[in-house]
Amino acid sequence: MSNSTPLVSIIVPVYNAEDYLRYCVDSILQQSYVNLEVILVDDGAKDSSPQICDEFAAQDNRVTVIHQENGGIAKAQNTGLDAAHGEYIAFADNDDILDRHNIEYLLHALQNTGADMSKARWRQFGVSQLDEVAQEAATGAETPSKITVFEHPLAAYQTVFCKSLRIIGDKLGRNTEARYFNEANWCRLYKRELWDGIRFPEGMYAQDVMVAGDLYIRMRKVADLDVNLYNWLQSAGSVTHQERSFGFYHDNFTAGAANFRLCLEQGVRPGRSYYTLVGALHEETAAPDFSDALNEQQHKADQDELNELLGKLSYVQRLHCAMIQQIRLLEKHIYDARIKNMK
Repeated sequence: MSNSTPLVSIIVPVYNAEDYLRYCVDSILQQSYVNLEVILVDDGAKDSSPQICDEFAAQDNRVTVIHQENGGIAKAQNTGLDAAHGEYIAFADNDDILDRHNIEYLLHALQNTGADMSKARWRQFGVSQLDEVAQEAATGAETPSKITVFEHPLAAYQTVFCKSLRIIGDKLGRNTEARYFNEANWCRLYKRELWDGIRFPEGMYAQDVMVAGDLYIRMRKVADLDVNLYNWLQSAGSVTHQERSFGFYHDNFTAGAANFRLCLEQGVRPGRSYYTLVGALHEETAAPDFSDALNEQQHKADQDELNELLGKLSYVQRLHCAMIQQIRLLEKHIYDARIKNMK
C-alpha cells in the first residue's frame, strides 16, 4: 500500500452514557495506532454525555463531536459515516472498551491479507468489572497467534452461528470459530468503500441486521484474528436487554426476511435468518402491546410472509434450518442465564 499509516475513522454513537463514556473514549484515544479520526455523535443525550464529548474534543484534536437531535442509533451511525474521512471505518458502542491494539492489529491484518474486512474476538463483562477490564485493555493483548482469511462471508454469517457446533468444528481441526461473526459492527475494521451507498435504516430496531447481507456480498475476503480486542459491557439499560415491544420484534422479523430473500438470490442456505424469522414471529405474540389491533394484523401478515419464504426452501434445507434453530435456542437459554445477568 502507498500509505502504511492511513487515517482510520472510529464512529461512536453517544446517548445517555455518562457512567461509561470516558472508559470507552479513553480506550480509543490510547490506541497504539495513532492516526485516528474519532467521531463522537451525540444523539440528543439528556445526561452529561454531550459535555463529556466536548471535553474530549478540547483535549485531543483527533476528536470531532457532532450534536444532533435524538434520532436513534441508526441515524447517529449514518451521521458518523457521512462525516468520516478515513480510508478505513470502525465502530464502537459508547459503553464498551477497546483493547489498546485493536486498530493496530485489525489494520495490519487488512494490509497484509488484502481482505475487505478484518475482525477479532470479543468478550462480555459486567459493570463491576469496568476498572479491571479497562486496565487490561490499556495493557494490550498479545499479537494474534493466527490470522485466518476466508471467502464467502454471507455463507459464513448464515451457517456458522451455533457455539456448540463451532466447538465441535474446532475439535475436528476445521478452524470453525474463525469463520464466525454476527451482524454487530464493532470489533471490525472495514475498507471505506464497502459503505458506499449503504446506510443504516433509520427509525427501526435491528438496523445492523438490515444492512448485514448487503455488506457481506460486497466482501471478497475477511480476515479473522485469533485474539480478544473488544470488551462488550453487559448493561441492564441497553436496548438489547430491555426492549420488548411488538415493534422491536417486528423490525427483527423485517430484517431477517430481507436477509432471507438475499440468501435465496445468492444461493446461500439462510440458517441464521430462519432462526431470526421464526423467533421474532413467536416473540411478537409475547410483546405487551401485541393485543393492539394493528399489531395483530401485522403479525398475521408476518406469518403469511414466513410461510411464503419457507415455501422457497427444499425439504432438506428446511429440515436443516429447523435442526440448527433448536440447537441455537438451547444455547440462547444458557447464554441469557450466564451473560445477560452479569453484574
